[in-house]
Amino acid sequence: MRIGVIGTGRIGTIHAHTLSRHREVGSLILTDVDPARAQALAHRLGETAAPGVDEIYTWGVDAVVITTATAAHADLIARAARAGLPVFCEKPIALDIGGTLQAITEVETAGTVLQMGFQRRFDKGYTGAREAVRTGRLGRLHTIRAMTSDAEPPDPGHLAQSGGLYRDTLIHDFDILRWVTGREVVDVYATGSDAGPLMFREAGDVDTGAVLLTLDDGALATVTGTRLNGAGYDVRMELAGERDQIVVGLDDRTPIASTEPTGPPAADKPWTGFLERFGPAYEAELVAFVEVVRGERANPCDGREALRALLIAEACERSRRERRPVRPAELLSSAQEALT
Repeated sequence: MRIGVIGTGRIGTIHAHTLSRHREVGSLILTDVDPARAQALAHRLGETAAPGVDEIYTWGVDAVVITTATAAHADLIARAARAGLPVFCEKPIALDIGGTLQAITEVETAGTVLQMGFQRRFDKGYTGAREAVRTGRLGRLHTIRAMTSDAEPPDPGHLAQSGGLYRDTLIHDFDILRWVTGREVVDVYATGSDAGPLMFREAGDVDTGAVLLTLDDGALATVTGTRLNGAGYDVRMELAGERDQIVVGLDDRTPIASTEPTGPPAADKPWTGFLERFGPAYEAELVAFVEVVRGERANPCDGREALRALLIAEACERSRRERRPVRPAELLSSAQEALT
């Protein structure tokens, strides 16, 4: 098959490498807003560069992978759907609920496939946690604690376009919380701090956030995140039940040290970032996409799943601003009414 890759930045380059090596992928067509960047990557991989998105369609492909800036996602998804092509797209579909719903409608009307890039669903630690929950090993879950801590803040240019800490970073925690537990979030209370570098205040964002979530079975979850974790990149999830307790993301590279005399020492080589920590998962999600295109497996993460994660992130942002609990369902109802 031939696959068009739209966007050859950091993630696009990783996905292009994965697809170029795949035995079922015959060739790639790469394009980017920076044509020279696409051409350089195509040269390294022995693939073809296109001058723009139009050529992806006129030259002909069997599927499309979208790794552009978020602002372009929804329109590119809709265009691929109208062309009858399956799409893989990095999260999110859009930074607002209305734009997300419109893109999903395009896909569902066309009867095509949209697989979203929530790579943690392909990480062995999270898949193990999901299995433990589903088999009843933990008993009734009462508490879940999740966290994502970046070692360094993002580039200020990215920060202004990212949608903020909840939509850009913690949205992964919201998605994986639903996926691991099989439960929905019914109530959100969020707060945040912008006491760090000035660029966060200038962007109207926070550098550190904390969220309390109530799940539909009464279980409680906390999600915390920061852009300023100097010890290293730290992503974990703890699940506590009436029978047992487990943790995802605790290994010899977790950037944390114990103060107990017999506790483990600090990691010699702590994780530096998400590309390193989740490298195998990023590859696995693209392998899954090829299988979806070939009709060999069901879509592991469709647009409706991405919408649910975005609703939680949106509820967090509103809760932070208005200093009150917010129900994600109320945001969905408001967006649907606005579109009718």
